[in-house]
Amino acid sequence: MMTRISLVAAENFKLNASTTGEHPSSKRQSVTGVQRGVWNVGVSVVLMIGVWWLAVVNAHAKLNVVATTPDIGAIAREIGGEKIDLTILARPTEDPHFVDPKPSFIVKLNRADVLIHGGADLEVGWLPRLVEQARNAKIVGAAKGEVRCCEGVQMLEVPEKLDRSGGDIHAAGNPHFLVDPENAKIVAHHIADTFATLDAANREFYLEREKQFNATLERKLVEWQEKLVSFKGQHLVAYHNSWLYFANRFGLKIELFLEPKPGIPPSPQHLTTVIAKMKELNARVVIVDPYLNRKTADTVARATGAKVVSVTQFPGGVKGTEGGYVALMDYLVNSLAAALGTEK
Repeated sequence: MMTRISLVAAENFKLNASTTGEHPSSKRQSVTGVQRGVWNVGVSVVLMIGVWWLAVVNAHAKLNVVATTPDIGAIAREIGGEKIDLTILARPTEDPHFVDPKPSFIVKLNRADVLIHGGADLEVGWLPRLVEQARNAKIVGAAKGEVRCCEGVQMLEVPEKLDRSGGDIHAAGNPHFLVDPENAKIVAHHIADTFATLDAANREFYLEREKQFNATLERKLVEWQEKLVSFKGQHLVAYHNSWLYFANRFGLKIELFLEPKPGIPPSPQHLTTVIAKMKELNARVVIVDPYLNRKTADTVARATGAKVVSVTQFPGGVKGTEGGYVALMDYLVNSLAAALGTEK
């Protein structure tokens, strides 16, 4: 059967050659040339489709952003909107000094395009080790993907020397600076600049979002200051020294703390001193964060006739603050104005 087919093919081949006047090798070269041309066109088309597809993917790819705390994350969301995928490591009810370093955080950091952190050692107890294990060159050192929020902020309570006898102090100064809206503007600028650099295609989007966020803060700041201006100079008591920047911005005095030193649990002797000082200063409001001991604050309040106000530095830490940074500040200002306004 194979022999018969071969003979037929041979005869046909000779017939074609005789009728066309072409040598068999010439025919073969012509066919090969056509095939090569078709192949080249095909490769070009595939390459063009590939380039187009990569452009489409890149145009729709989101920046992978990791923020250490919910206040920083809230500002990142204001600037990045739908152009970013955001992960926030600390929970809003969690003490930012002592976040549980979960293994999943390492994976998130390994895949991050941007890491946004306070930069003033607030997260020093847990973040550096996670970043080291993540092995992501995009978010360490002088990398474009690392945002240190404290840069440009006028840091307060910078220690002249580091001495553990002073309690939990930070070399860069008091790290709780984001409860001052003016500092939030600085942080927003850092974030917008980084996003615009890493995602140039959406540069104008990020810059416009920053502009809108700042405009909202400027408008709201006037409102917030008006609500608290009549209480200027009044004393409040805090559990932990994390409200210095808030007090300075709104003219309040928060200089008395339930902790004898930052990070040191209250002792009965210290609380006795606090109660006496509160009566002397006519301090009638005690503020306490969700991760601190509310019972201690209640005990002091009963002894002085003061009112305890639940506060938080993080959106979502207290009911009514879930809407973001502006909602957080609204809650803080309104709650304290109400408490101070009902003083006896």
